[in-house]
Amino acid sequence: MKVAVVGYPNVGKSSLINRLTGTREAVVHERPGVTRDRKELECEWNGRQFKLIDTGGIDFRDEDPLAGSIRDQARAGLADAQVAVLVVDARAGVRPGDEEMADLLRRSPLPSIVAANKCDGIAEVPLASEFHRLGLGEPLAGSATQGLGSGDLLDRIVELLPAGEEQPDPDAVRLAVIGRPNVGKSSLVNSFLGEERVIVSELAGTTRDAIDMPLMVGERRLILVDTAGMRRQSKVADSVEYYTALRSRRAAERADVALVVCDATDGVTAQDLRIAELAMKAGCATAIVLNKWDLLADAHALEQGLDHERGRVAEKLRLRPRLLTASARTGRHVSRLLTEAIALGDRMAGRIPTPELNRFLAETVQARQPPVGTRRGSGQHRLKLIYMTQIDERPPRFAIQVNSRERVTRNYAYFLENRLRARYGMDGVPLIIDFVERGQRGRERAA
Repeated sequence: MKVAVVGYPNVGKSSLINRLTGTREAVVHERPGVTRDRKELECEWNGRQFKLIDTGGIDFRDEDPLAGSIRDQARAGLADAQVAVLVVDARAGVRPGDEEMADLLRRSPLPSIVAANKCDGIAEVPLASEFHRLGLGEPLAGSATQGLGSGDLLDRIVELLPAGEEQPDPDAVRLAVIGRPNVGKSSLVNSFLGEERVIVSELAGTTRDAIDMPLMVGERRLILVDTAGMRRQSKVADSVEYYTALRSRRAAERADVALVVCDATDGVTAQDLRIAELAMKAGCATAIVLNKWDLLADAHALEQGLDHERGRVAEKLRLRPRLLTASARTGRHVSRLLTEAIALGDRMAGRIPTPELNRFLAETVQARQPPVGTRRGSGQHRLKLIYMTQIDERPPRFAIQVNSRERVTRNYAYFLENRLRARYGMDGVPLIIDFVERGQRGRERAA
């Protein structure tokens, strides 16, 4: 179930959504026009779960092309919703933009609610009565900043929602599309979806929110997350960009898989590598995508350049993510990216049987003997790898029983990790390997 929250710019739609959801997910700023794409946030009230669709401010008289795209996104949000909430500024009174939005909603089959925002005290509640003239029923006075009237608004929303609940899919893969500004993230998301779902502009920084969008690939469900561009901290110009970058990082933290999108004309830059590291530290399975591949020519030079970039990625990033090429503009290899994302999500959630892991362990020891350590007064002692099992997933976590943790060297641990990646196709998947000294778990349980 979805509820579209619409209105004129700077009436407090995002602030109201943050109040109703109890989060700070929607970007709020005193500057008008901060919200551009439509963003869906989970909300729950009296046992009913639904999504609030945060939309950009609609100004029908603004001729700017970006304003036109924002209007299109808001209309698409209304088309996808079961209830509409028109937010107005009670202090400003009825404005032409409010009347135009109300006219649009009156002609729509959606049940609609007028939320008169910015009534920050009891004395300002009567200001809401002016909005009766919009013809959408009894206006509800409230304040997003103070919380006044938020319970009444939620009651009205739940009352108008049709019966029936959508059940979450536990097998859905959450896919975050992250990268520097203007590398084509939103174009790639639109290409995935087969529609202009998010606004694309040559102006860097158009995307402000991290936006969740469901997508079916065959019988598998993905949740796509388009994010704002992430620049070096020293390049972040203002508070809006700071908070949008912060939301991009949080999007990576709650995703299963991250596609780090790069501009093929620039190659994999140092900032691209930093973004990939951020995704990996957040526990995401990761692949790197060279977008805008159609802009490059000379096939032989391309292959040489691609081999160079792959070697550089393998050298710089411990998780050794795959380097893929695509073109959002032409659609080349776009479906392959989704296939790779699903495979990475499955590897994140999969389990390897213990007998198979112990066969792998024996083969690894045979390929390269564990290091020999020296203990004072005891002569030479070799590390022994006794037993291996998987103890967790998302990300995969393994425990290896050893005779002495002190004898585990960093080089041998990396060697074992790389063999595990190569054996089970886990390039780009974060792995955790715990070396547990024999008898240690028993001592911990006794304690």
